[in-house]
Amino acid sequence: MTKQTILIIDDDPDQRLSIRLPLESAGFEVAEAKSSAEGLEAVKKVRPDLIVLDVMMDTTTAGFQLALILRNPAEDSEYKEFRETPILMLTAIHSTTPLRFAPDQDYLPVQTFMEKPVDPQALIAKVKELLK
Repeated sequence: MTKQTILIIDDDPDQRLSIRLPLESAGFEVAEAKSSAEGLEAVKKVRPDLIVLDVMMDTTTAGFQLALILRNPAEDSEYKEFRETPILMLTAIHSTTPLRFAPDQDYLPVQTFMEKPVDPQALIAKVKELLK
């Protein structure tokens, strides 16, 4: 059986490590990207089963923009084959600002949010749930 692949897109190396280790220990293949541009390249190269995406990277809304690019409904979108790839968005924005976000098909096309720092067991459980 082939291992499922998770792509982590986050600019913080410590955060990537804290996500990578529990996912690998749970039997997943893990790839990493440290920016939006690198993440978009990695999606095509890695062809992940699920993406763990940070909100604030190159810009404060980089994660949102990346999700919108991947979900672009245009027939000629270079990412059209990844429209259904689950996206788990990680953020600390809810604990640092009064802003609140939730998945929205048109404006924030992700499956779920998890607050940083993420509990490793909760992360694994959510990843398994999204991959069913």
